[in-house]
Amino acid sequence: KRAVAKGQVGVNPTTGLSLPAVRGKRDRIASPKEACQLIGALPAEDRPLWATAMYAGLRRGELMALRWEDVDLAAGVIRVERSWDSKEGEIEPKSAVGRRTVPIATVLRHHLVEQRIRAADPEGRVFGTGSQPFSPTRVRVRASKAWTKAELEPITLHEARHTFASLMIAAGVNAKALSTYMGHANISITLDRYGHLMPGNEAEAAGLLDAYLNRAAA
Repeated sequence: KRAVAKGQVGVNPTTGLSLPAVRGKRDRIASPKEACQLIGALPAEDRPLWATAMYAGLRRGELMALRWEDVDLAAGVIRVERSWDSKEGEIEPKSAVGRRTVPIATVLRHHLVEQRIRAADPEGRVFGTGSQPFSPTRVRVRASKAWTKAELEPITLHEARHTFASLMIAAGVNAKALSTYMGHANISITLDRYGHLMPGNEAEAAGLLDAYLNRAAA
């Protein structure tokens, strides 16, 4: 810009240039114990939302758009069919792989059952009022107050999604399955973001193999 102003060049060669996102410190990830503590410290009405972010890994927009018709408690799955945009409202998922089926773990199921019992509209939003989704700002403020009172380090919905990925990896879920559950366009995105959490040294790899062989022989 300075060179253009001085007349040294006619056109700024960087105009319109899109730079890749700068990744600094990694997002916060809660441990299994911490995840449980964070959810437990919340007001009862907010626990199902954060539990779904933490144990199903849905994006914020997907949580906002989620309807009860997308939650199949009998089959034990959540079908991600839509998302929510602050300007456009309900929208299609970002890509074809955004439409996906995510398993409901037992630790999440009881939260969703309680939310279903409280639901005024069985055909409305899972986390909202009728057709209107929850307010991310209000949810964040309530959670922050609860966690500060409990002397817990706050976490965001985005970081809760990362926590889901880390828990799945620690549980032994393979990268391809995790990529599907996260709604990533391809497995390389999953490996790039979460590869540092996956077993990477010889001792860990050997330990996993030994554990598998022991289970197979039992």
